[in-house]
Amino acid sequence: MAGFEVAGRRLRTEAEYKAALRDQELIQKIRSQVDMEQPGEVITLYADLKAGKYRFETVVGNDFDDEIFELAEDYKKQGYDKNSKLSGKKRKQKPKQKSKQASKKQNRSGKQKQISLEDFDADMQKEILAQIKRRDRRRKLLIVLCSIMAAGCFGYFGVYSYFVEKNEIDYENLAQLKGDSALTGGLFQGVTIHYTEEEEIELEVLEEYQTLYNKNRKLIGWLKIDDTIIDYPVMQTANNEYYLDHNFNQEYDKNGSLFLDKDCDVVHRNTNLIIYGHHMKSGKMFGALNSYSSKEYAEKHSLIQFDTIYEKGTYEVMYVFRSRIYNEDEVVFKYYQFFDAASATEFDSYMQEMAAISLYDTGVTASYRDELLTLSTCDSSETDGRFVVVAKRIS
Repeated sequence: MAGFEVAGRRLRTEAEYKAALRDQELIQKIRSQVDMEQPGEVITLYADLKAGKYRFETVVGNDFDDEIFELAEDYKKQGYDKNSKLSGKKRKQKPKQKSKQASKKQNRSGKQKQISLEDFDADMQKEILAQIKRRDRRRKLLIVLCSIMAAGCFGYFGVYSYFVEKNEIDYENLAQLKGDSALTGGLFQGVTIHYTEEEEIELEVLEEYQTLYNKNRKLIGWLKIDDTIIDYPVMQTANNEYYLDHNFNQEYDKNGSLFLDKDCDVVHRNTNLIIYGHHMKSGKMFGALNSYSSKEYAEKHSLIQFDTIYEKGTYEVMYVFRSRIYNEDEVVFKYYQFFDAASATEFDSYMQEMAAISLYDTGVTASYRDELLTLSTCDSSETDGRFVVVAKRIS
């Protein structure tokens, strides 16, 4: 059980490891029963998975679920369905069973007697016609309901596609405004921060962010990772809720925005700055952050650029781990509460906690008074799960 690894997945606890072994055993059983080269069997298996016939407990099972989904979708695109086979053998057809009543109606020649409405008395004819009308009304109602549902679905996907495209265009425009001083007219004034009545600080916003800052004074910086989709403004407000579902233009947007934790201070610099973002299936925001679960990917994308509106900064990836939101009374390392270290001993303790749960060793270490950056997003491998990347400032 060294390292708690199953099917290439690193597990954090022995309980997760045992659950992953159960998932692996179930997956092997399914593979022994299903021919993955038969489209019909794969499509049927996917339907069973979707219906909850098989229950997985860990990310090992989720990986298998994703594999079957992709394989089934591929078969469907090729025109196969759940009855398709590649062997060329015909499916055995069950003989149609005739009802006892129909059998009795057959004459000696073997021909079935045709029954008409006139064969019944007047009361029965009225009842039959009433039944036919009721069925016809139900059929028409069903058609109307299905049409409404179909229209709703098409409408939803239309609106969703519109907002996805609009979101992409908006952020492309924002990226183009970096370094554009046209909207400032060269008359940008500095920022004054009043910490207390006695402490007042005058700060200069970097020229490339002045136009963006004029558009939204909640802008605190910009995060960019080369060769990835992550290239976004970072916001900050007095709470950690607003930018969960609002974009830079302060419009409702389920993608939300990247935002700095409300307790972080980029002026009186914290030991650790924490940036949050949604894990969107479209890949937007931090949708691709969990690619750092691969050490090879991390090595190719080891540098993270995070500029505050006051100064530039480059960071190197140090730790990558999975965690979750814990109950307040649980005595455990909570990365989302780590903002400052009061001493070298406290700092080293935090580093040891993160190193112990890191998915791999990057070779990067930090010392007391080093500045850290933490990127955090949701992780579906467990309830209230989180996927976290921690980097050290190098310039």
